[in-house]
Amino acid sequence: DEPMNKLAIAAALIGLGAVAYFTFGPDTNAPTEVSDVGGGPIVQVVLPAALSAEQELGKTIFEAKCAVCHAVNAVGQEGVAPPLVHKIYEPSHHGDEAFQRAVALGVRGHHWTFGDMPPVDGLTRGDVKMVVAYIRALQRENGIN
Repeated sequence: DEPMNKLAIAAALIGLGAVAYFTFGPDTNAPTEVSDVGGGPIVQVVLPAALSAEQELGKTIFEAKCAVCHAVNAVGQEGVAPPLVHKIYEPSHHGDEAFQRAVALGVRGHHWTFGDMPPVDGLTRGDVKMVVAYIRALQRENGIN
C-alpha cells in the first residue's frame, strides 16, 4: 500500500507540474531572454544538486512569472530587480509571508533603488508557497539561512 501511495503522490505532482507549465509556461509576449529586459546578473549562485517536487514546481512558476525581472535562478538584474538569493531576503528578515504580500499587493522599494514592485497577476498563495520553497532552496545552498 505504501509504495502505491508514493506512486500516486508522485503522479499527482507530475500532473501538477504539467498544469503549472501550461498555465504559467512561456508567454509569447514576454521577452525571450532575461537579458532582453535589463542588465546582467547582480550575484552569482551555486545551484542545489537536487530539488524536491515542490521546489521543482516553484522553479517552473518562478521562471514563468518572476525571472523576467529577478532573472533565472533569482540572481537579479542590474537596473531591473534585486537578487532574491541575498542576505536581505533571509527568512529572519523577509519571512515567507513577505513574499506572499509582495506578489499579491506589490511592494514599495525600500532596500534597493529599483523602485516599486507591482503585484504579480495569476498566482495563488499555493503557487507562491512553491516559489518560496524554490527560493529558500537556492538561499540555503548559498549559505543564506
